[in-house]
Amino acid sequence: MNKRTLLAALAVSAFAAACSTTTPQVGADPAAKRSEIDAKVDGALTKLYAQARGSQEMVQQAKGVLVFPTVVSAGFVVGGSYGDGALRVNGRTEGYYSTTEAKVGLVAGADSRAVYILFMTDEALSKFRSSKGWTAGADATVALATIGANGSIDTNTLRQPVVGFVMTNVGLEAGVSLSGAKISEIQL
Repeated sequence: MNKRTLLAALAVSAFAAACSTTTPQVGADPAAKRSEIDAKVDGALTKLYAQARGSQEMVQQAKGVLVFPTVVSAGFVVGGSYGDGALRVNGRTEGYYSTTEAKVGLVAGADSRAVYILFMTDEALSKFRSSKGWTAGADATVALATIGANGSIDTNTLRQPVVGFVMTNVGLEAGVSLSGAKISEIQL
């Protein structure tokens, strides 16, 4: 086995191990898992509201908001990401979802981030809910929210049917893409 193949195999193994620690254990209590996800979603929304002025109003205007409180990414040359989250409609959880994404190229290390996807129109929410697996960028363009110099959300962002936020431990992340992220409903 050459050095590149060995490194790729190690990266995939590390990613698989990371994913196995974030997915429900066999025989785990589904009610407990739902409560855990809901609590993390509440915390992630509180953090978003504190970081981006106007985000709470935007979430309230949205027809639905999909929140992945912890999306873990890992890899070296070959990698990927995984996270569990919930869809909220009118402030209530309407379903649980997972997000996955494979990456090849300049990938090294591991990180964690929160991802928020806001469906600003009834049509965008309906298309998402009726899909059997939704891919950002293919099934809908996700316009990443931009924050102006005054710390508020750019008003052009509000006009898009699907808006996304990505937050790391240091705050909102700019210049990232959610394209290619596959989102699927999970039964808990």
